Order: sequence, then structure tokens, then C-alpha cells
Amino acid sequence: MASTAIVPQHENNGEVKQKNAIADGRNRRVLQDIGNFVNERAAAQGKKPITEGAVVVAQAVKGAQRKQVDKPKPENVIVISSDEKSEKSKHVTKRQGSSRKDVKTLTSILSARSKAACGLVNKLNDSIENIDGADAGNELAVTEYVDDIYKFYKLTEDEGRVRDYMDLQPDINAKMRSILVDWLIEVHRKFELMPETLYLTMNIVDRFLSMKVVRRKELQLVGISAMLIACKYEEIWAPEVNDFVFISDNAYAREHVLVMEKTILDKLEWYLTVPTPYVFLVRFIKASVPSDDKMEDLVFYLAELGLMQYPSAVSYCPSMLAAAAVYAARCTLGESPLWSETLKHHTGYSVEQLNECAKLLVKFQSTAAESKLKALYRKFSSPDRNAVALLAPAKCLLPIAIHDGEC
Repeated sequence: MASTAIVPQHENNGEVKQKNAIADGRNRRVLQDIGNFVNERAAAQGKKPITEGAVVVAQAVKGAQRKQVDKPKPENVIVISSDEKSEKSKHVTKRQGSSRKDVKTLTSILSARSKAACGLVNKLNDSIENIDGADAGNELAVTEYVDDIYKFYKLTEDEGRVRDYMDLQPDINAKMRSILVDWLIEVHRKFELMPETLYLTMNIVDRFLSMKVVRRKELQLVGISAMLIACKYEEIWAPEVNDFVFISDNAYAREHVLVMEKTILDKLEWYLTVPTPYVFLVRFIKASVPSDDKMEDLVFYLAELGLMQYPSAVSYCPSMLAAAAVYAARCTLGESPLWSETLKHHTGYSVEQLNECAKLLVKFQSTAAESKLKALYRKFSSPDRNAVALLAPAKCLLPIAIHDGEC
């Protein structure tokens, strides 16, 4: 029987404990000596506590700094000590934050030089207000690229635009579409969704109806499936499929919604990044100087009226519908001037180009109170929307003006 050698452990035991003590001290040093406990073994061996050692090191560092008065201090050096750490860190942070605001990117410099070379700077400053000046320090506003972004939107808006398609639908008509939109506006409000979601929902519905024949009993299914897709695209917390099944009073099963969702995406070839009227409304409202909450609510009310009515939804491109809503709102509120050079510059439309669409929106506004479709009217009659639906429409834009025709 083989014997096993037994190694005595008493010699290494002290070494292991000593290593643990060193590790314990190192951890406490990282934690900046939270809790003023003294290691008993270290005290028994005559060693100084770690906190006392840290104080001695800090004092030595301060003494060395006093001796080196003649040497210039780097501005970005932070001295780590128990007394001065927080104050100097705050000071350096403030200094860095203030200097960052003055830094200009290469893109902004090149853009400014290009405009100056083309002679556009003085021309814009004389007649057009800089609506992005207040957002110069906001990175999320992307002021250096925002003009190019909206030029791209204008170039690509026809790709997602819908033309007249009712002749292709034997079982539905424009009135049924308006009823669907009115119900979707109510669903959108109950779910407290983002404004972008409603505009994208209607874009998906119209584009799908222009590509595929839909039976009357499936029209509501198309609507909730389109809103489900739009929610997944726009919302942070999108409603679930069962929420849409419940809101439709269980008219459709969960499987029906999923199948229709897949059918819509296949038909649209997953093309969902389209410029809706909403993206133009945000920009044009900003260009409508001065602007307040009442103006903004009225613009959105008129735009959603145009979204609900089939003639305006298919006859005008998103940018024109948005610009006409801004013009009609300014006429309703009696703003002066009714259409400024700033608005003309940013929208790309003149009053003459917008008159026809604006008159159509004001016509819808004048008949909204008597309409059977009340969801939109109730939405914008509430105090949180400044009750803009109760305002009298601009008389100069009505089909038959009752005065001299001037707003």
C-alpha cells in the first residue's frame, strides 16, 4: 500500500493570511477606505493602517506641488486627493463643457464657406429668418444637415405618395375609408400613440389599397394591421396584437391580424421609411414665426382633416398638404403676414400654389361640426388642444366668401 506524503500547512498559513491582508488593503484602497476599520493583524505587527498611509501620501503630494511653484501646471490635470478631488473635478468639467460649445465642426465651416462663395449669406440674412439658430448647440437638431434632409424628403416624397385608387376597389368607397380613418384616430388617441404613428398608418393603408383589392369586411382588419406595423416602426412601447384584437371587439382573431400584417409588408416590399405629412409639418411649423401651441394644434387639426378626407389625401403630395395646413391656420388666426419669405423658402411653395389645397382644408373645417364622424372634432375640441376645432374658419378661404375676400 502506497503511502501518501502529507505536506504540513502551518508554514504557508501565515503567508496566505498575509496575502489576504494585502489584498484586503488593496480593495479598501480602491474603495477609498470606506469604513475606518483597522486590520488587527497589521496592527499587531506594528504596521500603520491604510487610511493613515493614504493621508501621508496625500500630504507628500501636496508638499511636492508647493515646491514646484515655478513649473506651469497643465490645465487638464486633476490632483487625486481626499480634500480637493471633488472641487477640481467640477472645475475641469465646467471648463471643458464651456470650451466645447465654441468648437465648430468641419462640416459647418465648409457649409458656411460654400454659402458665402455663392453669395447666399447676405441674401438669407436680409429676408429669411434663421429658424435653426436657437438649436445650434443641440446635436439632436442636426442643424448642419437639416436643410439637406428636407431636400431629400422633397425629392423622395413621390415614391411613397398615393394616387387615386378607388376605381380599383369594387367593394369599398371613399366614405368607408373616412369611417375607417375616424375610427383609427379614436384608437390612436386611446392608445396614446405618437403623432407620427397615425400618419404612417394612413400611408400604409392607402398604399396597400392601391395595390390589392380588399373586401369590405376586411377593411377594418387592414386598418388595425397597418397601425400595428406603424407602431412597431415608430413607438418605443408598441401595443400588442391582442390589444388590437380587443379594440376591434374581437371581430378578428389574432391569426388574422398576423396574416394581414405579413400580406401588407409583402405588398409594400417592406418599404416603410417614407416622408409623411408629419415630417413636413414639424419643419413648416418651426418656420411659421411667431408660433405657439395654438398655432401648432390648429395646423395639426387641419392636416388631419386632410388626412381623413380621400380627395385631399390622394390629390396633394405630403409637403403641399403640410404647407397648406400652415397657410390656412395663419389665415384663421389672422397672422401677419399670411405667408412670409421664411415660409416660402423652407416650404418651397407660394400662396398661389397653396390656395387650392388650403381652401379644401378650410371647407372640411367648416363642415366638421355637422359631420357624423366626430372623433377628430372631439379630439381637437378638448382644452388640452386649445379647443382649436371650435375656431371659426378663415372666411377668405371658404368657397363662397361672405366679405371682400381678404383675411
